[in-house]
Amino acid sequence: MFTGIIEETGTIQSIKHGTKSSELTISASVVVEGMKTGDSICTNGICLTVTGFTDVTFTADVMPETLRRTSLRDLHAGSMVNLERALRLCDRIGGHLVSGHIDGTGKIERRWEEDNAIWLRILTGDELCRYIVDKGSVAIDGISLTVTKTDDRSFDVSVIPHTQRMTTLMTKKSGESVNIECDLIAKYVEKLTQPGNAGTKIDLEFLAKHGF
Repeated sequence: MFTGIIEETGTIQSIKHGTKSSELTISASVVVEGMKTGDSICTNGICLTVTGFTDVTFTADVMPETLRRTSLRDLHAGSMVNLERALRLCDRIGGHLVSGHIDGTGKIERRWEEDNAIWLRILTGDELCRYIVDKGSVAIDGISLTVTKTDDRSFDVSVIPHTQRMTTLMTKKSGESVNIECDLIAKYVEKLTQPGNAGTKIDLEFLAKHGF
């Protein structure tokens, strides 16, 4: 589990392509401190497992499903990525709970400035926008951001100067893909309220019965 507060940006040092999978080697400095084989590192929002490391790099395998569902397939040697180590229970949660399991990708439709903020409009479509609400949280390339406006095909976020400096978002141009993870709570609520759910169905009758 992660918080979406990026610790550093790393650089793809090499990519070894398999038939349908890949092995990434990423250079870093902060996230390799105290690293162990098997650790989870959120890389552009994707939870990857460390298979090997040095003082300045780590290696991770990327499964075919991950390549199909994320923008990792667009990366190359020299690409920068956002990095965050797994949450420790003693840490403050500065962002929101991020699993590192990507729901899909979106594209930057528009980018504009307002004083010290950079605004981004992300085009995604209804399959993801249904889980995104005004003033809710969303992870874009692993970065915890607050949604300021949404409709059935896109949503807006405002990027503060600290996030501009600490992440790769400012290197992204209109038309580029980003990884999107919606809030976990929204997906669980939807499943619990669907007709035919195997568990207890939460509807108006259930809420009234329990005093809500």
